[in-house]
Amino acid sequence: MSKTSSMGRGMLALLAVGERHAEGFDGGTVADVAGRLGKDRSQVSRSLKGAHQEGFLRRTEQREYSLDWSILTDAQLVTEQRLKTDGLTALEGLASETNEACFLGVLSGNSTVTIGEQVPESANLVGSWLGRPYPAYCSDAGQALLWDADDAEIRKILDDVEFVNHGPNTPVSVEDFLDRLNKARARGYSVVDEEAEPGLYSLAAPIRDFKGEVAAALQIVGPKARIEPQREAFAVALGSWREWLEAQVGGSAQPL
Repeated sequence: MSKTSSMGRGMLALLAVGERHAEGFDGGTVADVAGRLGKDRSQVSRSLKGAHQEGFLRRTEQREYSLDWSILTDAQLVTEQRLKTDGLTALEGLASETNEACFLGVLSGNSTVTIGEQVPESANLVGSWLGRPYPAYCSDAGQALLWDADDAEIRKILDDVEFVNHGPNTPVSVEDFLDRLNKARARGYSVVDEEAEPGLYSLAAPIRDFKGEVAAALQIVGPKARIEPQREAFAVALGSWREWLEAQVGGSAQPL
């Protein structure tokens, strides 16, 4: 039997254990997995033992195999590190192409927090946004970070938020925010037009990780008078660097 087919059998067994988790079981015995796959028990047993030895599965006292979640934890830590290191490369590239300030943000409760920034001297932005929170309902990254959340989840996140005006176009309610988010999804990227503060304009797009979940948002931020006329060209640059960064963190970008 070839090495490839052996690997394939191991993956099928691993996926079968994952399916049992999704159905509410703690794991599965060799008999459970063999029955699900319709395979010989001795063959399945070898596959499960191999996955156990490689650290993908753990075996309980009840002789059930279950997913070893430490693998997921390690992968998540790697993703977070790559967002900081490869994220800086993406920010440098995007800032170089647009000659505008570029940021990488994450969601923290009902706020967004900047974890990376690249600000060209010509951008004329004073001070750093690193580590500083801003209300998600009007921040440059807010819509992109809530891109995949359903309406009920967003309402829950913003339930206790007071929609204070930060600019002439700040959303006035959750429903207003949802309407803007739906338009952004249809467009392929968000446009925050004087919502965060007067005269400020930004484009942002979600960055998905290896789980297919939004882990961060890549943003171009600057004066409306400079960025709005370049919106289409900047959106192309944003999409290109978004795809590059997602490839580094194991995600799969959807074209803008």
